Amino acid sequence: MNPSTPDPAGAFRELFRDTYDDLLLFVERRTHPAVAEDVVADVFLVAWRRFADVPVPRDEARAWLFTVAYHTMRNSRRSDHRQQSLALRILREPDTVARTESDRVAARLDLVQAWRHLSPDDQQVLTLTVFEDLTGSQAAKVLGITRATFSVRLMRARRRLRRHLDQAGPIPTPSTAPNAAAGRVAETGASA
Repeated sequence: MNPSTPDPAGAFRELFRDTYDDLLLFVERRTHPAVAEDVVADVFLVAWRRFADVPVPRDEARAWLFTVAYHTMRNSRRSDHRQQSLALRILREPDTVARTESDRVAARLDLVQAWRHLSPDDQQVLTLTVFEDLTGSQAAKVLGITRATFSVRLMRARRRLRRHLDQAGPIPTPSTAPNAAAGRVAETGASA
């Protein structure tokens, strides 16, 4: 679209009205309905930010939006895959191999709790290497630091995460939690 049009906001609103329903149907057929609206919102955010790149003829603009939607869904799937891969890698670590479902849940809860104790900087370096699957050089470039500085930060972040995981106490499960009612019965029986 031509950003020098007298009313770019009006042109964007018109594009939105003309294409939203079709775009939403396109995305809903390819993703989970719960995320379809978020994907479409991301598409229109890209369209607004890059409004000068949106083709002027309506049919071409529509095709451009569908292309952006396709790439947005692909990126989302890759991100989901990376997160699932991380969860699998964490669960496969010798220290965290879980034998039962309750152990797996406890391990995940430990990880979530340990993650919350990390500083935003530690979370950032771990996220870039684990979730985003960037190399050390790529992650250093993202942060605007040297590769050596990034390596030191990553080593320290991993050490702190491991320390928090090691400090996490066992999380009570139905099989390990003390049974308060049984304790009361024992007390009552002892006094009788």
